Amino acid sequence: MASREFFEIPKRYKTWSTALMGVGVLSLIIAFIAYGRGEHPQLFWGALLQNSAFFLLVVNAAMFFICATTLAMGGWQMSFRRVTEAISTAVVPIGVITGIVLLLIIFVPGTHIYHWLHPEGDKILEYKKGFLNVPFYTTWTVLTIVLWIVLGKKMRSLSRELDNNPLPDVESGRKYIFKNTVWASLFIAWFGLTVMSTIPWFWLMSIDAHWYSTMYSWYTFASTFVSGMALIALFVIYMKNQGYLEYTNQEHLHDLGKFMFAFSIFWTYLWFSQYMLIWYANIPEETVYFKSRIGAQGHKAGPYSGIFWFSFIINFIAPLLILMRRGTKRNYTAMVFMAVVIIVGHWFDFYQMVFASIDPEHVNVGMLLLDFGIAAGFVGIIMNATGNALSKNPLIARNHPFIKESIIHHT
Repeated sequence: MASREFFEIPKRYKTWSTALMGVGVLSLIIAFIAYGRGEHPQLFWGALLQNSAFFLLVVNAAMFFICATTLAMGGWQMSFRRVTEAISTAVVPIGVITGIVLLLIIFVPGTHIYHWLHPEGDKILEYKKGFLNVPFYTTWTVLTIVLWIVLGKKMRSLSRELDNNPLPDVESGRKYIFKNTVWASLFIAWFGLTVMSTIPWFWLMSIDAHWYSTMYSWYTFASTFVSGMALIALFVIYMKNQGYLEYTNQEHLHDLGKFMFAFSIFWTYLWFSQYMLIWYANIPEETVYFKSRIGAQGHKAGPYSGIFWFSFIINFIAPLLILMRRGTKRNYTAMVFMAVVIIVGHWFDFYQMVFASIDPEHVNVGMLLLDFGIAAGFVGIIMNATGNALSKNPLIARNHPFIKESIIHHT
């Protein structure tokens, strides 16, 4: 066990993470030259907004999962908790990048992303100035990302606290669990106030400042949380294939698969509810959101209709048909395939959420290809941050009161 207690980053892993980050930087440079200084700068800034927001929310979902299971006294995930913690460390580099991108979009003239920056003469935007204004947006964005980083770091430090300091008695164990619960509660409360409400409104929904949906934040949360669970599953399977995580077995993988399946259905419920209520009411200020996505009644399909329905198929139909079976959730190959499908599917969903609003007339294929390249850069950052974190701490949370529960866990 001692030789497999710490993760040794394979050379091939380093090569891939470095290469992907290189692709990201190159794509970013090309995109800036081709679009950032041209007639359509919103395409360049839209790609940065889409990728930074998506991947930040996905890696932050890992810490949400840790805190939610901590509050639920769920010890089953302790055998691979260090993997989840390692993924959550990517919140730091991606959070910094996202913060810079968002501030640049606000303060650099001519980004053409947020029309509420210039509400003069628009009665609807002027009415929303109490919420949609630069000082509030900037303060809330910075505060949100900083507290995600600080509270996440505290949860990881509490986890490592016991590695070399066993709990001397039962009372010490109770105090330790209580301290974990308090900090996890703080993170969950802040997560609910930001991810499940205000941040998706600010960063994404305010691109269409005239449009609104009370389900938008929950929709965004469901999309990024199921992607986060898929990312955890990918790293767990990778670590198992490398000979690590000896206490993690098919039972744990099965439960990760159940999360992926359940939240795919939850996302679909929100997708359908948001669309159905807007379609049924048929109010112009609401239906305008779907014109570029699926088209208007009696007119040809919208330019983003293909991507819109494609994301629905692979985010709902594929998980429904494949992950419903018990055996699939215990099969490494099937789980890797579905995890990749889910992450790619929700990346495309974020693509249409952003680009169908900033460029509703057509899909720019060149920018889409560069968008893939920028996404590859963020994947490289996640691989680099996660690999470094895994190599610095024991892969098993030593001396944790719940570790035995995870070892004997079965579904």
